[in-house]
Amino acid sequence: MWRLKNIPLYNWLVHRGYNNSKSKKITYLIITSTVFSIFGILLIFVDLSLVITELFVTEVRDYFFLECHSISLAIGLFFLMDVLLQVYIQGKQHYFSNVLNVLNAVLTGVILLVDIICFFHDMMFVSLFPRLTILFQVLRFVIVMRLFFLAYQKRHLEKLTRWLVSENKRRYQKDGFDLDLTYITDRIIAMSFPSSGRRTLYRNPIKEVARFLDTKHPDHYQVYNLCSERAYDPKYFHYRVHRIKIDDHNVPTLKEMLLFSKEVDEWMAQDKDNVVAIHCKGGKGRTGTMVCVCLIASGLFLTAEESIQHFGERRTDKASGTKFQGIETPSQGRYVGYFEKMMTLYNWNLPPRKILTIKNIIIYSIHGVGKGNGSDLEVKIVTQQGTVFSCSSTNYRVFHDIEADRVIINIFNCPTLYDDVKVKFLSPKLPKHYDNCPFFFWFHTSLIEKNRLYLPRNQLDNLHKQRAWKIYGPKFAVEVYFDENEPVL
Repeated sequence: MWRLKNIPLYNWLVHRGYNNSKSKKITYLIITSTVFSIFGILLIFVDLSLVITELFVTEVRDYFFLECHSISLAIGLFFLMDVLLQVYIQGKQHYFSNVLNVLNAVLTGVILLVDIICFFHDMMFVSLFPRLTILFQVLRFVIVMRLFFLAYQKRHLEKLTRWLVSENKRRYQKDGFDLDLTYITDRIIAMSFPSSGRRTLYRNPIKEVARFLDTKHPDHYQVYNLCSERAYDPKYFHYRVHRIKIDDHNVPTLKEMLLFSKEVDEWMAQDKDNVVAIHCKGGKGRTGTMVCVCLIASGLFLTAEESIQHFGERRTDKASGTKFQGIETPSQGRYVGYFEKMMTLYNWNLPPRKILTIKNIIIYSIHGVGKGNGSDLEVKIVTQQGTVFSCSSTNYRVFHDIEADRVIINIFNCPTLYDDVKVKFLSPKLPKHYDNCPFFFWFHTSLIEKNRLYLPRNQLDNLHKQRAWKIYGPKFAVEVYFDENEPVL
């Protein structure tokens, strides 16, 4: 087994100015919008055109220069506002830690000062002093320097957008790299999706990820893409890419976790320098699930709880925010627990198959949820074979127990279920969240104990998030009762 070495603590850039306040999100959306950027570029060329006109046009009416300088002053105030908004979003410490940001702020201030001087020079009609007029016109030509910042501003906006999208996930910011990428151990890397095209505006550019891996771990890395929804050309990583298709905010199958863990263990055992880079879209939920599988399989951690906590601690940059960047959903955490049992109880093998049917589902604290009596709820059961059960007038019945504030959903003719199962709840009266439904959960039939599964609110996918608590009270829970069937030989 490969073991954890000491992980160096890198000097992470401190983003103290950013938080999740609504005003900063709105401001960010404004200044990073295409319209705002194009408008700024147009203003630079307008201002430059005015300067050129002043220098080369001599026969003009009295108020021409005053009008030109009034426009330039307004443009200068626009760019001052741009700098102030950038400082507001990023915070003074982060913004002015960048040399180019400092130069941009100084340049903006100098240009604005020249604009103010020229404006009041014209207002006082002191053009009787031609030498002063020539001097101010020459000073105004400093506006040309803004052109050199256009390319920088584009790169800066891309970096800012990636930083805000990654929130307070720990980034690799060293040796010329700035990536949403974290060493969970010195041999396990978690990162967001390596992107190309327009997605590079807010995700890791795939060429930069490839450069990083080829620089830091040449010929000693394998990449695991856990996204079912998107892929990329494996040539970027010298065709060392393995793909496990997991839907967003969902779980891998227990069999996929087993095969993945053994494959990674074999790769790590081949060479002490071998590493794995694991990613999904944001590098948290699906990635965290499989990273925890690696941590348990390698013996670095013995329990699911310890591995989940370690992943979250390593993925979170506490200097940038308080949000814990760990595994996303309760089902993902449940499946890491299943893998722990597979290691400790079943000697790193799949448990014996258990075949079940759902007898009934009890939902507690139903008052205020949809119609409040369960009549609007529908149940959908999904397995690897697809949707195997959907509610109809003939296969289920709902009983509302008013005194106990619960509903009992009796399932008739439920198909036999085995291995990985997802139960989704649908209602036209309830807001939909991830997976296009109000709430859902995953379980594995072989690890159901005493033919009963009880899940409180914080163990139901979607309902574990605080945004759902206005509808679903603290005592909301789902309980499932099963009948066990003999396996067909």
